[in-house]
Amino acid sequence: PLHDTAQNQIWLEIVQLALDLLAWLPMLALTGQPRLWEPRRLRLRLFSAAAQIVTTARRRHLRFGRHWPWSDLITGAVQRLDALPNPG
Repeated sequence: PLHDTAQNQIWLEIVQLALDLLAWLPMLALTGQPRLWEPRRLRLRLFSAAAQIVTTARRRHLRFGRHWPWSDLITGAVQRLDALPNPG
């Protein structure tokens, strides 16, 4: 437990940011049926995917396992997020 009021406020801000990201992800990155998934299903299928960070030619790539059924969904979501205009 956090004993200081400032620590609790920081923790609350972090939790609120995580909830905002969880709410905006389906709207911005997912299409079709996955867009309607509840947070529990998102955690099970998207956020628990096994991946490796691979560095080649001074670039980093995230390589998902081919056996994971939702790898295409994750890579498509990342590509859609990448295509969004930079807000600032």
